Amino acid sequence: MPRGAEPSKTSPEREHGQSLSELAWLFLRLGATAFGGPAAHIAIMEHEVVRRRGWLTSGQFLDLLGATNLIPGPNSTEMAIHIGHARAGWPGLLVAGAAFIVPSTLIVGAIAWAYVRYGSLPATTGLLYGVKPVVIAIVVQALWRLGTQALRSVELLVVTMVAVVALVAGVHELVVLAGAGIIMALVRLASTATRKAATLWALGAGGSLAAGSSAVAAFAAAANGASYGLWPMFLVFLKIGSVLFGSGYVLLAFLRADLVQRLGWLTEQQLLDATAVGQVTPGPVFTTATFVGYLLGGSTGAGVATLGIFLPAFVFVALSGPLVPRLRRSPVAGAVLDGVNAASLAFMAVVVWQLGRTALVDPIAVVLAGVALITLIGSRLSSAWLLAAGGAIGWVVRAL
Repeated sequence: MPRGAEPSKTSPEREHGQSLSELAWLFLRLGATAFGGPAAHIAIMEHEVVRRRGWLTSGQFLDLLGATNLIPGPNSTEMAIHIGHARAGWPGLLVAGAAFIVPSTLIVGAIAWAYVRYGSLPATTGLLYGVKPVVIAIVVQALWRLGTQALRSVELLVVTMVAVVALVAGVHELVVLAGAGIIMALVRLASTATRKAATLWALGAGGSLAAGSSAVAAFAAAANGASYGLWPMFLVFLKIGSVLFGSGYVLLAFLRADLVQRLGWLTEQQLLDATAVGQVTPGPVFTTATFVGYLLGGSTGAGVATLGIFLPAFVFVALSGPLVPRLRRSPVAGAVLDGVNAASLAFMAVVVWQLGRTALVDPIAVVLAGVALITLIGSRLSSAWLLAAGGAIGWVVRAL
């Protein structure tokens, strides 16, 4: 090497900055284009960060998904935050989460402005007609890929099947998750020496997170019975973000109990319209809070409500994320995580079935889903392009 020449290399600072910019671009795009709710968002993330970019292995992705399902809050947003932390540490945690939330918040805010000004929602029937079959294909492909990684034994396959039956029968999601984890822990304990210390550690970690959630919920309860104001509104949405497990329909129940029945801040029709906007726009369903906040307090109210409902997700992921590798290293706690992962796949399977009944309504929709699935399997094309194409086709078909 000639004198004075230096080997070409990228500095750690530059690599870190590149990772942050990659995270920002990916999750800004997903926040603006990812339709279909949490299960579809998680499937899209798996396609983007495991298959296309190789940032995580399937096993690592599954572990983060299992950890996400154990804490309250918006699952797909928490997955984005987890991925950001795994990719670029604490700055990545903030960048990925914020990037995923901001586009959807702006879209919902614009719709809320139009709603307040014109008193109705824009038509979205054609768009959803074409998007839903593509969403089905994305979730099916992710379910297959994650299933081949997660279901490594007959016991895990049986746990998944039992979880599907329980969910269809109406058993609460938390009960299914806890049951799957306990069953796999008992299986591990029955086949190996008892790991008492590991079991106690796992229970203690779960107890700490549960206590943190309860403390935030108790603090937020100070809003009960309060007249309308930005601070009471922030506390209401902070409480909801701190304790809510489940789907957007569970969010609807919480919002109705607090804002319609108890406080009287919204009418039933306004709540239904807010829920519809959260369901049909891309990005997190929890941006329903943005719409409600705008109705109650304009742009400031939209910002306050959005901050309140999403803030707990960042806190819970920051607390639970560092525990995931330790859980995996412990035999018993690792078995619990395997069980939770199996139950998470059961959730996705049930969502596929439920969405399929409403999405695949005619031969055109079935063909759209089939073409999208074949494209996903045979290429590395971004799912965002498939969603855009599906929406465009659906709009044209409905227009004709």
